[in-house]
Amino acid sequence: MENGIFICCFFQISDMQTMKVNQTTLKEFILAGFSVYPHGQIFLFVVFLCLYLLTLTGNLAIMGLTWVDRSLHTPMYLFLGALSFSETCYTLTIIPKMLADLLTQNRSISVTGCGLQMCFFLGLGGTNCIVLTLMGYDRFLAICNPLRYPLLMTNVVCGQLVASAWAGGFFISLIETALIFRASFCSPNLVKHFFCHMRAVVRLSCPDSDLTESIVTVISVSGLMGTFLLIVITYVFILSTVFRIPSAKGKRKAFSTCASHLSVVVVHFGFAAIVYLKPEASGGDDTLMAVPYTVITPFLSPLIFSLRNKDMKNALRKVLGKRSFLNK
Repeated sequence: MENGIFICCFFQISDMQTMKVNQTTLKEFILAGFSVYPHGQIFLFVVFLCLYLLTLTGNLAIMGLTWVDRSLHTPMYLFLGALSFSETCYTLTIIPKMLADLLTQNRSISVTGCGLQMCFFLGLGGTNCIVLTLMGYDRFLAICNPLRYPLLMTNVVCGQLVASAWAGGFFISLIETALIFRASFCSPNLVKHFFCHMRAVVRLSCPDSDLTESIVTVISVSGLMGTFLLIVITYVFILSTVFRIPSAKGKRKAFSTCASHLSVVVVHFGFAAIVYLKPEASGGDDTLMAVPYTVITPFLSPLIFSLRNKDMKNALRKVLGKRSFLNK
């Protein structure tokens, strides 16, 4: 009888020790990145570096022109400058680390660093969605309520709305990050992504992570779809107003102010939907699927706004003209 009790206690202690080993608190994660494409990493580094430098150049140019040219000190361009700033910060949280990992074998990141990267990535991504929604609201007021627009959308109100966008984006981000990192993580510590993507990290939790993954996915999808739905509603009202304009020239002029914003919305939410609305059982490489949303979208956004905007091009010509005059 005593031997049986001793054996039973021995196995219980062994099981507890095994659980402790498996649930050892991790201090770092290893990012898989693009290690599955060993022969293409140099090529990917060159491509991503060029896109990143062009993205920085475009966003910094928009912010600089918005700051320097007084004719651009209007809510429409203040929102655009705010979007460029948040997208610059957004790319800084991911791409420099991704570029470094493409050139090194050590792709580790501390658990704290991973949490910070995830928090800023989600917060800035949410901020971008809200700012795009506010830009749609700005166009709605300008086209549907042109007489009251100067009273309703002042530069002060614009600044308050941008501050609210940052607060809202990071409030949701902090909730999601806290939900994911409140649990402990088990080995292996391999994150199957090139950054700390929430789905890839939450799957490393020691307890059953299905519930947490479902909660954070629902929060992200709700925020994504909610902001997109608000933009769709604003454009329904905008289109109904534009179609009531009698002259074709008036219609083109009214809608031309929305063309750049609408193009960026389609690109931004289209690529985001591919990442966040993809069914779990659909397969596919999550790493490659995230590239359009994290690299290509920030690159296209300043390109679209600068090439399709006459005021922005005129401001650039003025700045370049002043520099050439000073050089003479």
